[in-house]
Amino acid sequence: MQAFIDGLIGDAGGVAREALYLGGMLAFGAIVVFGFVLPVAGGTSWLERRVWARIQSRIGPNRVGPQGFLQWLADGIKNLLKEDIVPQAADGPLFRVAPYVVVTGFIAAFVAVPFAGVLIIADLNIGILYITAMTSLVVVGILVAGWSSNNRWSMLGGIRSATQIVSYEIPAGLAIFPAVLLSGTLSMQGIIAAQGWQPHQWHMFHSPFALAAFLLFFIAALAEGNRTPFDLPEAESELVAGFATEYSGMRSLLFFLAEWGNLYLIGALVVTLYMGGWQVAPFTDDPLLLTAAQFGVFFLKSYFWVLVAMWVRGTLPRVRVDQLMSACWKYLVPLSLLCVLATALLMVTLPGGESEMMRWATVALVAAVLVRFAMRVRFHLKRARSLEGAATAR
Repeated sequence: MQAFIDGLIGDAGGVAREALYLGGMLAFGAIVVFGFVLPVAGGTSWLERRVWARIQSRIGPNRVGPQGFLQWLADGIKNLLKEDIVPQAADGPLFRVAPYVVVTGFIAAFVAVPFAGVLIIADLNIGILYITAMTSLVVVGILVAGWSSNNRWSMLGGIRSATQIVSYEIPAGLAIFPAVLLSGTLSMQGIIAAQGWQPHQWHMFHSPFALAAFLLFFIAALAEGNRTPFDLPEAESELVAGFATEYSGMRSLLFFLAEWGNLYLIGALVVTLYMGGWQVAPFTDDPLLLTAAQFGVFFLKSYFWVLVAMWVRGTLPRVRVDQLMSACWKYLVPLSLLCVLATALLMVTLPGGESEMMRWATVALVAAVLVRFAMRVRFHLKRARSLEGAATAR
């Protein structure tokens, strides 16, 4: 994006150049937020409900628009028209501002997300650190929401959320380091450039430890985003609706908007760090066509992990809070640290040829697991059809 803007600015000098550059970055940022992030978050809310319905043998939204696709838009309009209630005993200013802090932290992280080779708002040399810092703002918003509600259940939900997010930031941060070590940079574009478009060139296949770090990062990111089976801060069975209990109307919707949009951010980080990002095979010299292909590849890879998160939420039960914290401190933190140390050791000790053999061994391991998984799915589908046929015959 910076090179594209530099081409438009040309030889404009001094203050004019800086102003045009800043204006271009702000315009592109507005396009990303309103033309991509918010529609993706809204569409994800519809798709997630359809996926849950399919998993649970229900229909799901199917009335508003084709296949119920416009349900997310109808829900948004409904929440805009709802009364915005501020409890009388609540701290009014803090209560009102908390949802916007949460949304700001979630949207600001997209500044350093590389959608394609030239489609990035700002290619920061500490891009991955910037993203982790911005997503930490969500903790502040949730704590403020729980405390300002003047409701003990909301306060407990906010405290529980802060404890969970801060705890799982540690294994998530440690699981980032193997990718940083392998690429030698903190820049998001630099991490992608250190990989190739072929799967065996991705960081996740560097070694079994890099593969484990990739899985640990995804798990920790789900917990940090309060997603099932780690959605304790707003578990209706324990804390009503947690920190969002007292919220209504559009402010209530903003919390869920951040959750749905954060799913894509998680997928984008996983793809950038460990799955080659927007890398595609060099098939054309047309920059416009190449950028479109890179954007499409990056979006499909990222949204695949959004679908995995939906599948997990519709399948697994919620864990207890003691299990949640034990999993973090007893298992994820030590394993993430082990992955960092082992990756660093392998980089120092293994020469190029043996390192390549390790890559192909890891690829073979993943392929064997996927084949086994596909066989189990096929077995259960055949078994379900046979049981359904037997029930119909009766």
